[in-house]
Amino acid sequence: MPSAFEEVLKEKKEFVWKEIEKYLSDLNFFPENPEIAEKYKDLLSFHREITSAYPERRGKYIRPTLLLLTAEAMGAQEKTALKTAAAMQTSEDWILIHDDFEDDSLQRRGAPALHRIYGKELAINAGDSLHVLMWKMLWDNTKVLGPKKAEEVACEFYQMLKRTTFGQTVEIKWAKENKTELENEDIFLILDGKTSYYTIAGPMRLGAIIGNADKNELKKLYFFGQLLGRCFQIKDDLLDLTSDFKGLKKQKGSDIIEGKRTLMLMHLLKAAKKKDKEKLKVILEKNKEEKTEKEVLKVIEMMKSYGSLSYAQNIAENLAEEAKEYFDNELLFLENNPARKNLRLAVDFVLHRDY
Repeated sequence: MPSAFEEVLKEKKEFVWKEIEKYLSDLNFFPENPEIAEKYKDLLSFHREITSAYPERRGKYIRPTLLLLTAEAMGAQEKTALKTAAAMQTSEDWILIHDDFEDDSLQRRGAPALHRIYGKELAINAGDSLHVLMWKMLWDNTKVLGPKKAEEVACEFYQMLKRTTFGQTVEIKWAKENKTELENEDIFLILDGKTSYYTIAGPMRLGAIIGNADKNELKKLYFFGQLLGRCFQIKDDLLDLTSDFKGLKKQKGSDIIEGKRTLMLMHLLKAAKKKDKEKLKVILEKNKEEKTEKEVLKVIEMMKSYGSLSYAQNIAENLAEEAKEYFDNELLFLENNPARKNLRLAVDFVLHRDY
């Protein structure tokens, strides 16, 4: 049975998707100059098909939902935040296309990754096309929010994506270097870029900007997002090792194959006995293509036996509790219900989700 927050996600998804669909339809429209000749219309259709593939698969819509709820909790009308929410979701889709190519992922949302269907060049170009649509959505905010507020939203978007790409740089660099001596602080550096700001703090701050938040309120939202975002990514990393994401994912241990640095892996490297550590390092030194399913399952089994999974789960639970406490005591400016109540439900959803 869906949780209360999942029902909220479903409702907001339909609302935001209709807006995204309008922009995807615009992919086939060109004005008189530069009009596309009739004989090339099949190419236009193909372009829309490949560009629309990830948006049409539709994810959880956590980010646009948090954005809309925060705007509502601060007294803004939902419709004023719609284009920003659509841009937020569209940003996830183009980032995932690029991400899947970088990681050479097999699947996305229950279907083959885009580059495995169309090849890397067309997949990257589809991501670029969605990137263009995202900025068009943000530009169109000038009609809804006015030039000044639209600029504030765009600047926040820039800061959020700038931090996200830095986090991705660090993660890829350390994986390529096969870093084995990392502390929790180092892992949080990655998490804060690719998840804390992008998945929680950024969307909430965007909604708050639309709701006329001041600098102190935005700062508090970042701190809350840091707590819940770290919890979100640790949970995501745990699910990668233990779940099939409700049948949407065939391969367990993708992070191990890709060499990603996680709390569980770093804990295992410190906790493992000498013989097991040597075996682990041999596996980690292999590239993606060389790692076997048996080796990946062996690493997961070692994480279980050395308590690495429970270690990460405990940290995630503590972060969720801190996030709840901070929300209750410091985010009192999010006062309008039911939006405030639904935002509070998001904490439990992040911790207890199974996909």
